[in-house]
Order: sequence, then C-alpha cells, then structure tokens
Amino acid sequence: MTDWLGLRDRAALVAGAGGIGAAAALALARQGARVMVADVDEERLAKLTEQAAELGVNLDTRVADLTDAEDARKAVAGAAAALGGLDVFLHAVGMNDRRPALETPDEVWQRIIDVNLKSAVWTAQAAGALMVDAGYGRIVFVSSVSGLLAHAHHAPYAATKGGVNQLCRVMAREWAPHGVTVNAIAPGYTETDLTRAYLDRPGMRESMVGLVPAGRLGTADDLVGPLLFLSSARSAFVTGHVMYVDGGRTLV
Repeated sequence: MTDWLGLRDRAALVAGAGGIGAAAALALARQGARVMVADVDEERLAKLTEQAAELGVNLDTRVADLTDAEDARKAVAGAAAALGGLDVFLHAVGMNDRRPALETPDEVWQRIIDVNLKSAVWTAQAAGALMVDAGYGRIVFVSSVSGLLAHAHHAPYAATKGGVNQLCRVMAREWAPHGVTVNAIAPGYTETDLTRAYLDRPGMRESMVGLVPAGRLGTADDLVGPLLFLSSARSAFVTGHVMYVDGGRTLV
C-alpha cells in the first residue's frame, strides 16, 4: 500500500490515552508510525495496549504526570530516546468541570489550567525543541469549539482551550522557518469519557444534537482523519490553524 501520508516509520508521541488520544495513537500505528503514548493512568494505558494487540499493531506506553513540568519533559525526552527521534507530537490531554463561573472554586480553576494548558506548554515546548533542531516536526493540539464559543458553565475549560489555540499560533509562527508545523483540531460535541456523564443527563443528548447541523454528535473516529492529515507530510504548508471538526456546530 502506498504511504500517501508519509507516516510510515515516523516517530510519534501521543500525550493522553483517553478516547481521542487512544483513537489517534491506534490510527498512527496502523499507518506504520512508531508510537508511544504517555498518560498518568496506568489502567488506561494497559487497555490501550490490549486494543493495539487486538488490531495487530504495536505501540509503547509510558506512565507520566504531564501536569508536572519535569515529568512532562522527561516523558518527551524518553519517547524520543526510545523511538529514535520525534517527528510527530499530539497533545490530547483534557478535563472539564461544568459549573457557573461564580461557583467555580480556586482549586478547580487551578486543576483545569494544570491539566489542559500547562501540560500542553511543557510537552509541546520539549517536543518543539527537538523538532527545531531536527528541521522537521508536526505538533497537533486537541482543542475545542469552547475555545471560540461562549458556552455557559465552561469558564476554566473555555479559557484553557482559548489559551491552547493561541499557544498553537505563536509556536507555529516561531517554528515555521525550521520545518515544524503546529496546528490544532477543535472538536464539537464528541462522545468520549470526558462527556459521557454529561450527555447521559435527561434530555441533554437531544439538546446537544439539536445544536449540530449535521444532526449527530461526533465520535473519536471522526477526528482521526484530520489528526492524521495534520500529523503527516501532506500538511507541510499548513501551520497555525485551528481546524473545527464539529459537524457545523460553530456555524450556528
């Protein structure tokens, strides 16, 4: 099969083994990339390893607390050492806590900033340093439509995703001369572990679907194509973009 995306034998690190990160890691592995996945949750990593075995692909895992600057940088360095370099870095780490802004305590703000934004800064900075030196790299963040839209009860989540979008743009501007592209995808309402409990509330799923012109919620698999493209050799002249993968949610 022709390696149209140019991902075969590329070294890829995926930060986050949740629904989107897992789907991306498995897709990269199926394209022939050499993949490592870093996450703080050992059980989640073990489950992903089992999924990879069932699909007949290989990937490595590493337990790491990516909200800690030192551990995040060690995870990136360790992945590069194990994989023989680093060509692709995907950040798919995130959490939310839905409540009114006036009722959001300091510790919730701090935790969401640590998980969603600081982990992106520490890991992408470390990955970018390696890629700039190598003269090639693809960095992709998983953002959200909440970085653009003003959803109620999403203050810290929206603020951090807006921060990720600007982090993406600035890194893209600085690293473009070195062959490194930096982009983000912004999913709309997507069925993942992060959203399941919220969507299971009475009437919530129907309400959310009603806001999407495509007439359905997204899935992790809907995001795989855009993630693979932005991780590939085919996206060499695409940088600093936030791609909305939302079934038209941002149009209404």
